[in-house]
Amino acid sequence: MPPIVEFKQVEKRYGEGPVILDRISFTAERGDFIALIGPSGCGKSTILKLISGLSPLSGGSVAVDGMEPDNALEELAFVFQEPTLLPWLTVQKNVEVPLRLRSTRADRRSDLATKSLALVGLSERAGYYPRQLSGGQKMRVSIARALSLSPKILLLDEPFGALDEMTRDHLNEELLAIREQKAWTAFFVTHSVAEAVFLSNRIFVLSANPGRLHREVAVDLPYPRTEETRQSARYQSLVAEVSKLLRSVERNQL
Repeated sequence: MPPIVEFKQVEKRYGEGPVILDRISFTAERGDFIALIGPSGCGKSTILKLISGLSPLSGGSVAVDGMEPDNALEELAFVFQEPTLLPWLTVQKNVEVPLRLRSTRADRRSDLATKSLALVGLSERAGYYPRQLSGGQKMRVSIARALSLSPKILLLDEPFGALDEMTRDHLNEELLAIREQKAWTAFFVTHSVAEAVFLSNRIFVLSANPGRLHREVAVDLPYPRTEETRQSARYQSLVAEVSKLLRSVERNQL
């Protein structure tokens, strides 16, 4: 069985601009939770766009479940930095939007949306409008919308970056609990070392100008992860290790 995602000597530039990604190579196995971390401009979000087919390659190759990204669109779902909810639709109808775009029949849309909202603990908010939700609840709706597509791969571009630390920690735990049930592969962009260590089993530390894979760190913390995980010596050691790598990368940019 091929890797779920494979990058081979991937290069990316926008137009005649500078190289954003330079000869990036890696494989992701099914069930991996990969965190992408590095300085601004190192190409973290660009990697997600290449996996999803939202941006074309400049060189090299990308395979998603053995296919070119354009042929694998139904294999994945994207959670962006902002919830991007439609204010005139209820929570339930917002979750149904991508299913409607895929021409899923109405009764099936409703059933999938209801199940996805239950996964994120928002069943009782199904009839609410986005203006009636907190920031954390809006992001849960965005995650429910992605999960309604039953993806094999979930791409998350700093989804919790605008939330306070307590809310973010709680949503990190909820995200991993959902993954225990659904077993998708995840690529998660973050600027938080603590978040990267808590969520992932692999961390890609990227350098910038141009973006390169500086180092991979294996996170050997057992799942499920809880608040006790954050208090463990191994967790704190990994946070210190990745923080040191990130500082090294940033110093080399100066």
